[in-house]
Amino acid sequence: MRRFLRNLSPAMVFILLFSIVSLLSDMTHEGAASIRGVYLLLLGASAASIGFISGLGELVGYSLRFLFGRFADKTKRYWLLTIVGYAVDVLAVPVLALVGEHGWLFAAGLIIVERVGKAIKKPAKNTLVSFAASQEGVGKSFALEEMLDQIGAFLGPVLLYVVMLFKTEGTTFQIYSFCFAVLLVPAVATMAMLFFTKRKFPHPERFEPEPTTYAPFHLDRKFLLYLAGISLFAFGFIDYSLIIMHVSRTFASVSSGLSETTSLVNSGTIPLLYAGAMLIDAAAAMIFGLLYDKKGLRVLMVSTALSAPFAVFIFGFQSVGALLIGVAMWGIGMGAQQSILKAAVASIVPKSSRASGYGIFECVFGVFWFLGSWLLGALYDWSIPAMIAVSVGAQLAAILLYLLSYKSPAGIHG
Repeated sequence: MRRFLRNLSPAMVFILLFSIVSLLSDMTHEGAASIRGVYLLLLGASAASIGFISGLGELVGYSLRFLFGRFADKTKRYWLLTIVGYAVDVLAVPVLALVGEHGWLFAAGLIIVERVGKAIKKPAKNTLVSFAASQEGVGKSFALEEMLDQIGAFLGPVLLYVVMLFKTEGTTFQIYSFCFAVLLVPAVATMAMLFFTKRKFPHPERFEPEPTTYAPFHLDRKFLLYLAGISLFAFGFIDYSLIIMHVSRTFASVSSGLSETTSLVNSGTIPLLYAGAMLIDAAAAMIFGLLYDKKGLRVLMVSTALSAPFAVFIFGFQSVGALLIGVAMWGIGMGAQQSILKAAVASIVPKSSRASGYGIFECVFGVFWFLGSWLLGALYDWSIPAMIAVSVGAQLAAILLYLLSYKSPAGIHG
């Protein structure tokens, strides 16, 4: 292992270490995400409430990134913001184990606290990684981080699946509460690895040379079109909490007459469904991230076209086969967007303003994620076909804006 690390550049070692931090972090909050929708349902939340909570959490988490991105650029305290953000993010998850049987409002508050932690850390963390990525290729670097990140997102649900296999005593609520308590282990490991990475690389900004000139950060047509496109994508991309709530409702009723061994989708296998989506997410992140270095925004159009119809398969049929296809398409969308999103901002925003660039981008993204989650959750209770139409239509419309952005000659200038 040491020989392998010695053959890597310091910048790549830093990216790998931070990717392991992301892996452990995603074990924590993506493990929670795999059962959170069902947990909120057990606590008494409605579909509209779950959609609102998910969307509000994303709104808070993304909109605050603008403020923390600006703060990071002004203070250059990237490590401090990253550490504080990670602590709030991962430690809020196991506290969900303390929620009472009818405490969905308390659970909702903790979900929002977790998103605040992400808001604190994300611009600073992405900026730290971008410094090293400037040496190794932004597409490849962020794809590698996203791949390991999603391996963690796979391992977290698998961990909870194993816990559910052995934790058979108690009510469903008690078993789910215990699962959240178990997630304290990867949460603590996340913080330990983060402090190790900081000790080894206290000044990652030295990986990227300082610019010779400085100009104020501003947006132009190319980036505004890109923002509009990714906002439509966020608006139409259904949150997994709503998906898993639908799965638990639909397949519980469809398979009610089947034995536990003949039903492929049940309360015990629900975490594995999310784990599979995260594996596909990881593979898509690596593939599309590498392609981004060669093809740019054209890759975003392809990935969006591949993933856009996922709602048709998940919500339009009561078939396990269609469900698996839909979840796979959802995973492709998540993986491609996550790796390309970070790589694009690192490519077009200068070093001196990069945290602000990440903050602006993610703030706009979060506003539309919130609006979409709220509307799609409400439409689920009113008309599932209408919800499917809005979801697919918004994502397909995003492709046109990506095309216009790609053809626009100018970028962001710093």
